[in-house]
Amino acid sequence: MPLALFALTAGAFGIGVTEFVIMGLLLEVGASFGVSVSTAGLLISGYALGVVVGAPLLTALTQKWPRKTVLLALMAIFIIGNLASALAPTYALLMIARVITSFAHGSFFGIGSVVATGLVPENKKASAIAIMFTGLTVATILGVPFGTWLGQLYGWRATFWAVTLIGVAAFAVIALLVPKSSAPAAESSLKNDLATLARPSVGLGLLTTILGYAGVFAIFTYIAPMLTEITGFSDAIVSPAMLVFGVGLLIGNLLGGKLADRWLKPTLIGSLGVLALTSLAMTFALHDQIAAIAFVGLLGATGFATVSPLQMWVLKTTEGAGQSLASSLNIAAFNLGNALGAWLGGVVIDHGPGLGAIPAVAALVTLAGIGIATLSLRAGTPSRMPTAAAQPKAC
Repeated sequence: MPLALFALTAGAFGIGVTEFVIMGLLLEVGASFGVSVSTAGLLISGYALGVVVGAPLLTALTQKWPRKTVLLALMAIFIIGNLASALAPTYALLMIARVITSFAHGSFFGIGSVVATGLVPENKKASAIAIMFTGLTVATILGVPFGTWLGQLYGWRATFWAVTLIGVAAFAVIALLVPKSSAPAAESSLKNDLATLARPSVGLGLLTTILGYAGVFAIFTYIAPMLTEITGFSDAIVSPAMLVFGVGLLIGNLLGGKLADRWLKPTLIGSLGVLALTSLAMTFALHDQIAAIAFVGLLGATGFATVSPLQMWVLKTTEGAGQSLASSLNIAAFNLGNALGAWLGGVVIDHGPGLGAIPAVAALVTLAGIGIATLSLRAGTPSRMPTAAAQPKAC
């Protein structure tokens, strides 16, 4: 694989750390500004909403730019946002800084996916996407725990200073390793992009992503209370369980990419099907401690095995005009799924059958995603598909 792919991985690592590390620092941030933990938790929601808004907005605004230039501009936004977070004197300004940082997220992964697939032959495109997303999984396994430890030891601002330095390093390796090219395809215009997004297969693909990830995050958001209240673990086991989940993410991500390179459509449906079965089985596995930990890992693996197929399918349905915008919108769709899943899990706890029923409900949501995916596959891809030899330059 080209070194440029690993430059994209470095950027993905930094973005992954800054997205998730705040979860481990809510107590410190709340105490620093004199706000409640729930108020501090809105920094997570604000970031997610920023991704949803920023992904299509920045991608549309930069559609005529060379893709390498866009990536560097996004990393500059990332650096500025984290620097502002480290220096924020008030809670409100920290929220604004987090939203600014989040604007880089969706567009980086969306445009980065297009760049990644342009760097490799046709039969390795999904794996290229998976390698870029490996930065996100490594951030979950290593970066977030280290960032949390650093923030607890030296103060939460130290974590954001560290992430700012990661952003500077990622900017440097992208500038050095990602090859230059001319602007995106000449047919790219907002009108043509929107026409591409109007294809049924594209809209259905985005909805598949939302539903697929709503199922994952309905469970993951409430995994700690499930393990303590249902399985009977102490609070101390939650962190090791998250490590198991992270290892599952890494394995599933790479496996999903490999399978999607060979059998994209079967992998898309099959990965969602295995995710639904895993979610349903967790309803029973939670009542046994060994099985519960095993299924936490399986949830990570099956959940992230869907990422490359979902992203690759959206790219396949938008070859040419609209590809960068659709790819960024699919990243926004992942975040919408996260928010929907968290909300749905809360509804099941507060108004439904309760905490133990969340995995079964999540399985039903994923099954709905399979139905939508089937419709998207039947809608098909454009008749004009460039050959591997005619693939455009990546960036």
